Amino acid sequence: MMSDIGSMQSMSNLDCFLHRTTPVVPSKFLQQNEIGNLNRLWNSCCDKEAVEYFSLSDLWNSYNEWSAYGVGVPIHLNDEDTLVQYYVPYLSAIQILTSYTFREEIECGDSETRDSLSDSYSDDSECDKLWSSSEEGESIWNLDERLGHLNFQYFEKSTPYERVPLMDKINELAERYSGLMSLKSVDLSPASWMAVSWYPIYHIPVRRTIKDLSTCFLTYHTLSSSFQDMDRDDEKEGTHEKKKKGEAISLAPFGLATYKMQRNNLWASGKCGRDQEKVVSLCSVADSWLKQLNVHHHDFNYFMGIRHG
Repeated sequence: MMSDIGSMQSMSNLDCFLHRTTPVVPSKFLQQNEIGNLNRLWNSCCDKEAVEYFSLSDLWNSYNEWSAYGVGVPIHLNDEDTLVQYYVPYLSAIQILTSYTFREEIECGDSETRDSLSDSYSDDSECDKLWSSSEEGESIWNLDERLGHLNFQYFEKSTPYERVPLMDKINELAERYSGLMSLKSVDLSPASWMAVSWYPIYHIPVRRTIKDLSTCFLTYHTLSSSFQDMDRDDEKEGTHEKKKKGEAISLAPFGLATYKMQRNNLWASGKCGRDQEKVVSLCSVADSWLKQLNVHHHDFNYFMGIRHG
């Protein structure tokens, strides 16, 4: 951990958090005879000799240790000291959409899949387009075709104290929906996503209570290969090291929400207000994503102070 802290000296606290909580999953490649079965609307790389993907089971495994012990995030304090704050991940929400033929195969083998769907999702005819905004508000993804069919979704509504860590929740849900363990990123619609809530548990070395370290985070991640080749702003700026081809796939969050984050605190330590702008931008993208999918995400509304009567 000490060497990790040293490598992050140039990062702001927010960048350290995003870096440390980004799952990195093993990269795999489809066999040549499997590429022809892909949905060409969702996978622009169908004409390539090798198509890279990750499995959902590997994604969950990347959260296994974090779920048990928490993930340590080096935090630079105002007095120039450094401590490591630990966070535990919880599954906040997930929606998995696939092609119609794939949905038929799943439903034939799992009659409980339909029972697991919550009524918070509207008919998919209402979401003909999906886009994710850049910082300038421009559309970087536009799909006019239907976005697939909802196979599974889960929205956590319990209080933080009643929740179980992400890996435990995934194992529980996988007993009803085997696709959580068997699906690949290339099987999924671009509208497939998940949100992970991060709650602080303790910090080392132990110091007096630091108000800023009670901040909680909500990160949004796409689950489809459709977004793998897109350049991320933070990658361009050097926040995340780019992976070597075929080595691993980094699922950096496309959206973010925060709770108990004060102005001018430890999380806004970036130069020239960069971190504050980044939080606002990522929050705006998450809000746009949810609105376009017509989703009411309980944790997002709570973090943003939105109350529904």
